[in-house]
Amino acid sequence: MQHFYQSVYDLIVETSTNLPGDVRRAVQAASEKEDKGTRSALSLSRIADNIHMAECNVSPICQDTGMPTFIIHCPVGANQIIMKKQILEAVANATKASKLRTNSVDSLTGANTGDNLGPGTPVIHFEQWERDEVEVKLILKGGGCENKNIQYSLPADLEGVGKAGRDLDGIRKCIMHAVYQAQGQGCSAGFIGVGIGGDRTSGYELAKHQLFRHVDDVNPHPELRKVEEYVMEHANTLGIGTMGFGGQVTLLGCKVGVANRLPASFFVSVAYNCWAFRRQGVLLNPETGEINGWSYPRGSEVSFQEAFEASAEAAKNVKEDERREIVLTTPISEEQIRSLKVGDVVVINGTMHTGRDALHKYLMDHDAPLDLNGAAIYHCGPVMSKDEAGEWHVKAAGPTTSIREEPYQGDIIKKFGIRAVIGKGGMGPKTLAALQDHGGVYLNAIGGAAQYYAQCFKKVEGVDFMEFGIPEAMWHLETEGFAAIVTMDSHGNSLHADVEKNAFEKLSALKEPVFK
Repeated sequence: MQHFYQSVYDLIVETSTNLPGDVRRAVQAASEKEDKGTRSALSLSRIADNIHMAECNVSPICQDTGMPTFIIHCPVGANQIIMKKQILEAVANATKASKLRTNSVDSLTGANTGDNLGPGTPVIHFEQWERDEVEVKLILKGGGCENKNIQYSLPADLEGVGKAGRDLDGIRKCIMHAVYQAQGQGCSAGFIGVGIGGDRTSGYELAKHQLFRHVDDVNPHPELRKVEEYVMEHANTLGIGTMGFGGQVTLLGCKVGVANRLPASFFVSVAYNCWAFRRQGVLLNPETGEINGWSYPRGSEVSFQEAFEASAEAAKNVKEDERREIVLTTPISEEQIRSLKVGDVVVINGTMHTGRDALHKYLMDHDAPLDLNGAAIYHCGPVMSKDEAGEWHVKAAGPTTSIREEPYQGDIIKKFGIRAVIGKGGMGPKTLAALQDHGGVYLNAIGGAAQYYAQCFKKVEGVDFMEFGIPEAMWHLETEGFAAIVTMDSHGNSLHADVEKNAFEKLSALKEPVFK
């Protein structure tokens, strides 16, 4: 199959940069259901813009291109050894071309391989089938939503939903709890795949396999179909909304599968996927390896015009009490920060610094390489490329999940005088207290909107700690027009805490059995 390598490379680029048509339709339907003029409506409009920009730029929809996971079906006699070598080559070259972020990290040393290759990465599963053609499917599931996966062992007593037994009602409670616990940290509105049964390992695998189903398919199993329908109806009453800002749409899809189990074990495994639901597949000629067709509608085949119109309308009609726009230039003063309140839209100009897990851990015990007093720190692991002149450019730069930095953030705010922390999903009580005590705010950017935010970075001013790898390095970026919403202010207010409390109350109201 002389064209197999090129077909796999094309699949990687398509999956990373062009959201499938069935996912686009789900996002568009969500924008039509959402209350106009709200924070969630505005976020959905930005998501629509980002999807369009990624397709036009042929750049990653989200900067976290996840763990590339391939499932290959091939006829008897296919040379899987050669196919695997060519898949690895395609992954490495797609990474070099900035279609994938450098995401393979040594678990013991923290060193980044730089090409997405290493023990266990990428994940490749081969399965034989009786058809003549070859099918290659790929899912790029980012770390933020991967961290919101959850597995339950029944029976269990779950906060908010009560006792979950080994029956359909117990399964229903697990799934609803899984949606609740994700909040905005998994880049809601999202999709979930659910695996009932199996062991701990196969249960999660079954859950992830459900994400390969079409968004608009119908479960052939009548009881599982009822569960899916119940979850889709009631998850969207929790009020979590896009990015956890509150709203009408929290879940875009729910797919449930079942497998046999051991008598002593009853696992319900949930794979949570963000709105940037990047999975695609190709059907290949078994002789040449050329692409004969695509497994899901390609994004370019689905009109997104209505979503863009909704985007423009939402931007015009944001409620005045929900959108007060303030422009700030770094370094930012404490007085400016104290004047902000939850719900304000802040537009940042000036120098911004990226910082993730490795940097936060380092700064706890060391000095910063530059003065951070009044600075804005962006929880972001960008996709970067270097041109022939040796200049760095930002190719994708959406926010990462901030809660990972909760053990460090409050101390670092105090130590360095940081005024603005930017990320997604919110942070906890320790950070909220530090914002109040030292004069800071948390700004929630739109998760997954990597192209939308990349355009705000006009120049790379420098970089430190490249030894941490490109995603974990500290990039110093000249910024213009970077917009995000204040969700934790310097007065002790947190939108995330309010939304979670409200969602918990609504979740608790769903305790009663519904499946007899």
